[in-house]
Amino acid sequence: MTDQELNELDENLFSVRKSIDLTMENSRFFRSEGNLISLELTKEDGEIETFERIVPVRAFPLSDPDEFISIREPESKEKGKGAEIGFIRRLSDFDADTVALLNEELDRRYFIPEIKKINSLKEKFGYCYFEAETSAGKVSFVMSNPMSNIRILEDDSVLMTDIDGNCFSIHDPLKIDKASYKKIEIYL
Repeated sequence: MTDQELNELDENLFSVRKSIDLTMENSRFFRSEGNLISLELTKEDGEIETFERIVPVRAFPLSDPDEFISIREPESKEKGKGAEIGFIRRLSDFDADTVALLNEELDRRYFIPEIKKINSLKEKFGYCYFEAETSAGKVSFVMSNPMSNIRILEDDSVLMTDIDGNCFSIHDPLKIDKASYKKIEIYL
C-alpha cells in the first residue's frame, strides 16, 4: 500500500460517526414535511445536527422490543449500510408523542401477524405449504426446513419464518384450536 492509500484509510477510519446515547435532552424526533421521521440532535458542544430521515432498529425485537433502539441513517448506494447515529436505552424515557412516532415506524418494520388458525399444512419435497388465518387476514406461505424455521421463544410463544423472511407468531400454541395445534405439534 502506498503512503497516500494509508493516509486515506486513516482518514476514513477516523471519520466514522461515534454512536451516542439519545435522550430527551439531546434529541427531538419529529415528522418531516415529506412524512418521514426526522431527528434534531444537539451535540455536546451545542451544535445542532438535523437528520431528514432516520431508521429505528430494535436490538432485541422479541425479548426487549422497547429497549436498546438503534437510530440509524437510511441505507444508500453512496454510503452503503446506514451508520448508527445513536441509541435509545428505553423508549419509556421519552414523551408519549415521541414514543408513538417511533412505535409507528417500528411496528411497520417488525410487522409479525399472529396466526389464529391453520387451515391446511401440506409437505412436499422438504417444503411446508401453509394456509392460515392471521390477525392480518388469510395468508398462504411456504416454509423450508420447519425444524429450523419454527422456533419456540422464551415466553413459550412460537415464531415461524417463511422462505421470503416474513415472520408469523403464535402467542400461545396451546390456546389455538386443536386441529391447528396437531398440524404443527411435530415441529414444536
